Amino acid sequence: MAEALRLGINRKTLYAMRDAGVVVPVSRGVYRLASLGPLAHPDLVTVAKRVPQGVLCLISALSFHELTTQVPHMIDLALERGKTKPRLDYPPTRFYWFSGPAFHEGIETHELDGVQVRIYAPEKTLVDCFRYRNQIGMDVALEALRLWRERRKKKLDVLLKYARMRHVERAMRPYLEAMQ
Repeated sequence: MAEALRLGINRKTLYAMRDAGVVVPVSRGVYRLASLGPLAHPDLVTVAKRVPQGVLCLISALSFHELTTQVPHMIDLALERGKTKPRLDYPPTRFYWFSGPAFHEGIETHELDGVQVRIYAPEKTLVDCFRYRNQIGMDVALEALRLWRERRKKKLDVLLKYARMRHVERAMRPYLEAMQ
């Protein structure tokens, strides 16, 4: 809605376009042209449009980077500490608050369906999974670590940097050594 208003389309025109079937509502305040084909990542795009300051994290980021066999039932979204929880009715979203470098480090921007989506890098995501292993499950963190180790472009030095920053290096090191 805000984007349409910035482009000079007033609310009445937008609602008339909706009623005529030219645009379809995706989520509160988010519309898309009805003539466009189906989106490849509709939930991720919707969250990125509704919460542009958020960053996809944990299981959502693992799924995007193909580091899990888990099917995310909710979107995991990181917000900077101090930000208020946005009102988001769809898709189901679980919020995590990170502070300082824990929030700002390791953010990548990917274009999905024409929308810029912020997602944590694979190494940062792995470290965050170990940080939140009691909430998401140690099995998820270990599976992600195993799949990451099988990749050709793994960056162990970057992983250890994030592990030190998030204070989980001691928790991760035995698993890293066992997988070598």
